[in-house]
Amino acid sequence: MHFKRVTINNDIMEEYQQNTHEIQPKETAPYAITSLVLGIASLVVSGLGITLVLGILGLIFSNKGMAEMQQHPGRYMGDGMLRAGKVTSILGIVLSSIALALIILLIIGLVFFSASTVGLMEMID
Repeated sequence: MHFKRVTINNDIMEEYQQNTHEIQPKETAPYAITSLVLGIASLVVSGLGITLVLGILGLIFSNKGMAEMQQHPGRYMGDGMLRAGKVTSILGIVLSSIALALIILLIIGLVFFSASTVGLMEMID
C-alpha cells in the first residue's frame, strides 16, 4: 500500500482555528422551559382554579421568549419549546374556561332547582 503525504497550508490552518473559536453554542431561549412547564402544568391540573392562572402565565412567558428570539435571531435555540409552551398554555386556558363555565352553570342550575323545589313545597303545604 502506498500513502501520499498531505501538507496543510499554515494560512488555512490559522483561518480554521480562528473560525472554530468563533462558533459558540446557542443558548436556550429565555422563558422556553418556564413556558413549557407552566403549559403542561395547566393541562395536568385542569379543572382547578389555579389552571387558568398557570395557562395565562405560560402564555405570557412564551410571548416574552418569542419576542426575545426575534430581537436576537440566531442566538437562541428552543423555539419549539416556546411553541409547545404556547400551545399547551392555550389548551389549559380553554379547558379551564370550559370547566369554570360548567361550574357556574351547575351552581345556577342548583340555585334555580332549589328555588323551584321550595316553591313546590310551599304549594303543597
